[in-house]
Amino acid sequence: MKKYLYQRSIELTNGAFTSNLIRQFAGSQKSRRFIPSYIKTYQIATDEIEKPLESFQTLHDFFVRKLTGSSRPIAEVSVVSPVDGKIEIIGDLRKDSRFFVKGHNYSLADLLGDSDLADCYQNGKYAVLYLSPADYHRIHSPADGTVKRQYVLGKKSYPVNAAGLQYGKAPISGNYRMITELETEFGKMLVVKVGAMFVNSIKLTETGSDWEKGSEVGYFSFGSTVVLFFENNSVRFVEDMSSGQRIKVGEALGNMV
Repeated sequence: MKKYLYQRSIELTNGAFTSNLIRQFAGSQKSRRFIPSYIKTYQIATDEIEKPLESFQTLHDFFVRKLTGSSRPIAEVSVVSPVDGKIEIIGDLRKDSRFFVKGHNYSLADLLGDSDLADCYQNGKYAVLYLSPADYHRIHSPADGTVKRQYVLGKKSYPVNAAGLQYGKAPISGNYRMITELETEFGKMLVVKVGAMFVNSIKLTETGSDWEKGSEVGYFSFGSTVVLFFENNSVRFVEDMSSGQRIKVGEALGNMV
């Protein structure tokens, strides 16, 4: 019953009208007055922000704020976190390229819209990183590499917070998402950027094919999720990393092997 009520409430509120309304307000001058309360509510560290607070003209501008370069040092490992957020889960892909998040059994082929591509990651590893509205929303490259393909799937998005992952209709594989396959010195990996409810927006800031570890490649316009996939026997995660742990851009995720 709880799952049904959750899904019905989301369906009733998650429409184009609501999304446009929120997007218009967040991008308006009127939203600027809410920046101080937003900072207070989410306890945002203002000393990390690149620009002075008075320079932000809208709530959206503040939401996609940049940070000072020194606030996110890049670890000396092969793979680093591409975002600030929480590690929802780290795990192993099954032989049939399926994976689990909050009790949901996901198909990588459905997520990618490409069964042949999914087969390349059989028995590999994955990490799900969730960004809340409190988090820095710029996306950075998790590794040095070359973009081999990049495409978008899906139209509508549902919540990807804890409740959404548990009670929603498989949001990771059904939401609007941008998929990037990155070829590194040690093998290929996937960086899947998943849109969130209402403000369904992922913007690229890096249009070239070469990605440098730790460099900015895009941003979300609202809280969302990044899922990383690695080929079999290609990565070894940091030993003390666990589900529920907070992580920041540039912090160590693992080493390619």
